[in-house]
Amino acid sequence: MNGLTRDEALSRLKEVGPNRLQPATQRAVVLQFLAHFKNPLVLVLLAAAGISALTGDLTGALIIGLIVVMSVTLDFVQAYRAGRAAEQLALQVAVTATVLRDGLPCELPVTELVPGDVVLLSAGNLVPADGRVLEANDFFVNQAQLTGEPYPVEKKFTVAETWELDEDNAVFMGSSVVSGSARVLLGRTGSATALGLIAVSLAQSAPPTAFEIGTRRFGMLIMRLTVLLVLFTLLVNVALQRALLESFLFAVALAVGLTPELLPMVVSVTLTRGALRMADLKVIVKRPSAIQDMGAMDVLCTDKTGTLTEAKIRLERHVDVSGQDNPQVLALAYLNSYFESGLKSPLDDAILVHEDIDVSEWRKIDEVPFDFERRRVSVLVE
Repeated sequence: MNGLTRDEALSRLKEVGPNRLQPATQRAVVLQFLAHFKNPLVLVLLAAAGISALTGDLTGALIIGLIVVMSVTLDFVQAYRAGRAAEQLALQVAVTATVLRDGLPCELPVTELVPGDVVLLSAGNLVPADGRVLEANDFFVNQAQLTGEPYPVEKKFTVAETWELDEDNAVFMGSSVVSGSARVLLGRTGSATALGLIAVSLAQSAPPTAFEIGTRRFGMLIMRLTVLLVLFTLLVNVALQRALLESFLFAVALAVGLTPELLPMVVSVTLTRGALRMADLKVIVKRPSAIQDMGAMDVLCTDKTGTLTEAKIRLERHVDVSGQDNPQVLALAYLNSYFESGLKSPLDDAILVHEDIDVSEWRKIDEVPFDFERRRVSVLVE
């Protein structure tokens, strides 16, 4: 195929919109900041600060208010910075792509690509949208961002029409081309892509964590106890026929004393410290409360490794059929990986860095490349 004409592409661009991920709807910064005051414990402290101010204890009110503002600010700053960092990850897709327009290849911004465009991909490119392979030459892509598998997969022309991740002829936005070249017909762009659907789901509000639920329940408990004790204190003082104003001031002092003013600050500082330590390890924590949930886990089960680990293989032992360490096994594996002319797998890399073997006395005679029937590479040497 020679791709679309410029007029066809312009018409489709107006119809389907630009090829970009749908940005998450963001509230104003002020509203994001005020949302952190919805914690019941914070509301209790603010009420205590207000009552202290009304009764003339301006110093106490100022101290409580300052602690609350500092605690909320720490939470907000950490969440805001993490959100901004996560948004920058969306910019790691291709900026331009080589596309056929009027039968001629040209470089265009990926935002101008539309379904029906034919793009030319080669090693080092990022796939700009979901598409189907029309022609391929030893075309391998890494789609770990969608599947979690760190190993490249081969894509080639077939007649399949579904958009399953394991389809041989389907490539997806954000995947990187490891080797080879291909001509790809785009079928889905923007938020309609597999990556776009993930971005849309991530933009939805996440349910509260167990830690957030626990702190809210504790805050509600403190609020109920405080109200009950204040009412009980007033009732007792009225029953004893004491001055109403003095009884009320005593009840307020009791409520303020029962409220753990430093608790929100301690929680915020602790969680923020954990988020900063995670940031040093290149991990973005968008919700500080998730730190406690991560630390409370006893067992983490997952069926994907590539996106959770370094995606590297390390050779520990080289054993024969009897299970005994055998240096000849390593020597033969090293020769096979060294003389292989195709795409070297992570297993080949692990073998080659494990030990340096002298191959100067060996000469390659022939090679049987990898295929999906034998699932191995064979090298003949002498």
